[in-house]
Amino acid sequence: MASDVQDVTAGEFQSEVLEASVPVVVDFWAPWCGPCRMVAPEVAKLAARAGGAVKFVKVNIDDNRDVAAKYGVMSIPTLVKFERGSVAGQIVGARGADAISKELDLGV
Repeated sequence: MASDVQDVTAGEFQSEVLEASVPVVVDFWAPWCGPCRMVAPEVAKLAARAGGAVKFVKVNIDDNRDVAAKYGVMSIPTLVKFERGSVAGQIVGARGADAISKELDLGV
């Protein structure tokens, strides 16, 4: 199931997120973050339910500090929804799949 959520680097962010033809949810996380590990399977559930209508990616903030800084990520996990290259919603903290979908208006 985790294969539905792609790891994205700073170098890929433009093409994979900002230029995507569908809404993209970015999971800003780090390997040492307990709540990040709790939210990852919830994000994977949403990715499976979305079936390509919404794209889900992960950005490791330790490896991609510039991207995290650019979008004001101060705490993790932070989930940011992008539509047509712009931020369309954000959640800070762990949530279940249904709460994430509702708060980011994903419809999945």
